[in-house]
Amino acid sequence: MTQHRKHHDRIEELRKLNAEAEAGGGAERREREHKQGKLSARERIDLLLDEGSFEELDKFVRHHCADFGMADQRPPGDGFVTGYGRIRGRLVYVFAQDFTVFGGSLSEANAGKITKIMDLAMRAGAPVIGLNDSGGARIQEGVVSLAGYAEIFLRNTLASGVVPQISAIMGPCAGGAVYSPAITDFIFMTRDTSYMFVTGPDVIKTVTHEEVTKQELGGAMTHNATSGVAHFISRDDAECLAMIRELLTYLPSNNLEDPPRRETTDPPERASAALNSLVPEDPQKPYDIKDAIHAIADDGEFFEVQEHYAKNMVVGFVRLDGRPIGIVANQPAFLAGVLDINASVKGARFVRFCDAFNIPLITFEDVPGFLPGTQQEFGGIIKHGAKLLFAFAEATVPKITVITRKAYGGAYCVMASKHIRTDINYAWPTAEIAVMGPEGAVGIVYKREIDRAPEVDREKIRREKIDDFRERFANPYVAAERGYVDAVIEPSQTRAKLIAALRSLENKRDTNPRKKHGNIPL
Repeated sequence: MTQHRKHHDRIEELRKLNAEAEAGGGAERREREHKQGKLSARERIDLLLDEGSFEELDKFVRHHCADFGMADQRPPGDGFVTGYGRIRGRLVYVFAQDFTVFGGSLSEANAGKITKIMDLAMRAGAPVIGLNDSGGARIQEGVVSLAGYAEIFLRNTLASGVVPQISAIMGPCAGGAVYSPAITDFIFMTRDTSYMFVTGPDVIKTVTHEEVTKQELGGAMTHNATSGVAHFISRDDAECLAMIRELLTYLPSNNLEDPPRRETTDPPERASAALNSLVPEDPQKPYDIKDAIHAIADDGEFFEVQEHYAKNMVVGFVRLDGRPIGIVANQPAFLAGVLDINASVKGARFVRFCDAFNIPLITFEDVPGFLPGTQQEFGGIIKHGAKLLFAFAEATVPKITVITRKAYGGAYCVMASKHIRTDINYAWPTAEIAVMGPEGAVGIVYKREIDRAPEVDREKIRREKIDDFRERFANPYVAAERGYVDAVIEPSQTRAKLIAALRSLENKRDTNPRKKHGNIPL
């Protein structure tokens, strides 16, 4: 009986400790979070993972800080919930910061919880998802909490390109804390409840005398549209977590796997007649490149990345023949699809992610060149444009390009041209591949002839030369004669051609010269 009682007591003690850890900062603080439109750390994990799949680790870890009265406050778990579970049956590791315990602040102890699951994820070859909601470093602990951040940053860096790393900002993320999400592959933010910045409004006011709110400085839309720090914006926690689940359907678990294939009933040879008239007759008129992307994708589905940033470049994921594919496309409906600093960096980052995780790349090209102006030149467009060129040239995954209209000058070279190891290059009959547009070319090639003509005839001669130039060079056939374009295809057949090309490249093997790593022009 006594033996039985001892066992019973021990089990009761375990249950009590579990309940204490699960209570976090208590019902009152949790209610306060709910009123702000935020879920608790455990509610977030339950929504993110398949039902009943979460296995928690380090539930009873406590901090070891004795200063500032902290010895009397040692809740089990120490404000972070960590462990592993499944998303659509696939293993993932997850940590969630609990704002109700010490404001979700990072301590030596709970940093150790994060580094433990990151190490496990690397060994198991599984993605890491961080749900960030923290007031930053635990001031009472001083330098040991900073050391905890650096330990996490190191692992983020070593895991980069090995397992996908996803960060959700679901509350505050400030100071040094921002650099962990910044190294990860994708950052999600919630519209009204999240913000991130290195230095907050108060410090900025003191140092530069600028007045700015937390939302203006580091809110979800600021980082999605202006800074480009974040990749996705969601209405609330629930939508954010659903989007993370969706994103993972396009990604492999690690860099040694292929992305997950899905059965599809969308016929590979399905034609899209609307594509035959997508590009307007007038070369100055815009159209939406997303119409082409939706038309070729399985079931018309396109999971766009960084939708609100550098809209002249469109990037994201589709499936073709059930396989995840990375899309990079110029957007003629915004800034005529030119390449500028922001578009180049956005494209380069996405290309390198896809290359790291064995996701084939399809490029839709309609680019009149690089954006001119002192702002771009002083901002380093040469260096930033080179990032996109470097990324495409370095990538060894299957690469296919479709030139829909303009492919002018250096921008033609950069956008996955044949010359930088692109496997298959298609062009629509509307493609124009040239050093520059007819107007600019005529202004240079025939300048002397036009200038010598009587003033009354100059405009007529100029128009004739432009029409002649357009007729002779503003087409894909000169490039096709050289083999720079593998085939000129009917736009309606684009999906069938892309799928056939992808099937032929299924076992593609390509390597870069032996080296530690390249020196991308940062």
